[in-house]
Amino acid sequence: MIKEAINYLSSPVYSFTAFIVLFVIALRRIDIVGTKKFGLGLLIGTLVIFGWMISDPVFFTVISLPDNIPIIILNGLVFWSTWYSLYKGHQNDLRIAAGEPPIEGTPENREKVWAWPNLVYIELLCGILCTIFLIAWAIFFKAPLEEPANPTWAPNPAKAPWYFLGLQEMLVYFDPWMAGVVLPGLILVGLIAIPFIDVNPKGNGYYTFKERKFAITGFLFGWLALWIFLIQVGTFLRGPNWTFYGPFEYWDAHKVVAENNINLSEIMWIKLFNVGLPKNIFVREIFGLLATFGYMFGLLPLIYKKWGKSYMPRMGAIRYYIMIFLILGMMSLPIKMYLRWFFNLKYVLAMPEFELNL
Repeated sequence: MIKEAINYLSSPVYSFTAFIVLFVIALRRIDIVGTKKFGLGLLIGTLVIFGWMISDPVFFTVISLPDNIPIIILNGLVFWSTWYSLYKGHQNDLRIAAGEPPIEGTPENREKVWAWPNLVYIELLCGILCTIFLIAWAIFFKAPLEEPANPTWAPNPAKAPWYFLGLQEMLVYFDPWMAGVVLPGLILVGLIAIPFIDVNPKGNGYYTFKERKFAITGFLFGWLALWIFLIQVGTFLRGPNWTFYGPFEYWDAHKVVAENNINLSEIMWIKLFNVGLPKNIFVREIFGLLATFGYMFGLLPLIYKKWGKSYMPRMGAIRYYIMIFLILGMMSLPIKMYLRWFFNLKYVLAMPEFELNL
């Protein structure tokens, strides 16, 4: 019964919502999360739960695939490094509040050392350890090689490499042009633009959270909730036919999920007004156009009233509006995910005549 409940709650609509709630609580209670006791308790609890889960043969079969083992390691490294950075930031915040310099600014930590031999020896040791690790990996785990490609048969599920599984999961909610080109392009442009947009001098050279709360929260949300989470779903919870399966659910290729995805124009004209779709493209998509422009431009006054008065004078108008545009683009992903889950909405704006589907 517990496994059935976990299978049910692992559905993206519930697991993503729970992840967001835990994410918000964790950053609001950094005084608890950023402590060694919490980190140790989290580690022990994770190992106990994971040890119980791998006793299930179905779960063990999925995670023990050679392609999936690196994702397990990725999870541990990502969440450990995230907690450790929050811990270091919380320690520095306490020191700064007490009138002391951050740990990185103390005299013993400001001492300069030569790259040779101090840094080079560490890099050499890390290289040797990584080589040993890769050799052991190659000995104990078989390479996930299959027979030569056959044009008459495709694997089911056909999954991209792990670093593209987030994009493949985004294809469930967006047009291929948006999920494969536009949104990844915005991600790259946004990462490149961070040093030019972020003009806050605090936090340079030392860990902190309170002095960089907005920047750290925004980055972690995009990194953990909108990328790492999608990789987990695409790796462990998507089975044959890209159908969702719980962690303890057998991957049955004959599983059928009834879905009736419709566009916003069909909901408004056919279901609400009980008429056929207008032949004119712009009349047909008037509701999608209004929703899109309302989201991209109608929210600007509200955002400015809430945050713009404090951020625009420090950043300048150009930097401020570029940042808002990138944030709105980032938030379009969870919004579209919830619209698909709750309303089976395929596209808010469907204009295949112009290759424009949002």
